[in-house]
Amino acid sequence: MQESETHILDDIVQRMNKVKRKDLLPWWIKAFSWIFLVFGALGILGIVCGILGYQITLSFFGLATKDPFSMDGIVIIGLLLFKAIVSYGLLWEQGWAVVAGIIDATLGILICIIMVFYSSYRLELVFLIPYLIKLLKIKSQWEQAVQIT
Repeated sequence: MQESETHILDDIVQRMNKVKRKDLLPWWIKAFSWIFLVFGALGILGIVCGILGYQITLSFFGLATKDPFSMDGIVIIGLLLFKAIVSYGLLWEQGWAVVAGIIDATLGILICIIMVFYSSYRLELVFLIPYLIKLLKIKSQWEQAVQIT
């Protein structure tokens, strides 16, 4: 066997022995990721509605507004778009996705905790805390895992 063939076979054997990134995500993270991809598209639609002068109701993590270009509206749309980017990264197994997901979960938890003082208990915490814990657990594995191409 030639040296180049040996390297190719070694690479194939290493890939077969490694965990695939998509296998590290539980079904519920995959399901929520698809949902947030749709919400991200709706966030873009919210921007278009704002440009056209329409008022739409936006609500997320206890923030609510009818004006997409108010401070709350910009924050809500920004959060939806960020969640959509993180979801894309997780579903398409990007190397940066878990770190972005950890930032996303931490930011969501902080916003929910702050909003508890202004309104009421946020149900989102029930989902954000396990999401953060799972991402922290798989972070090192994700970085070593193989991206399916």
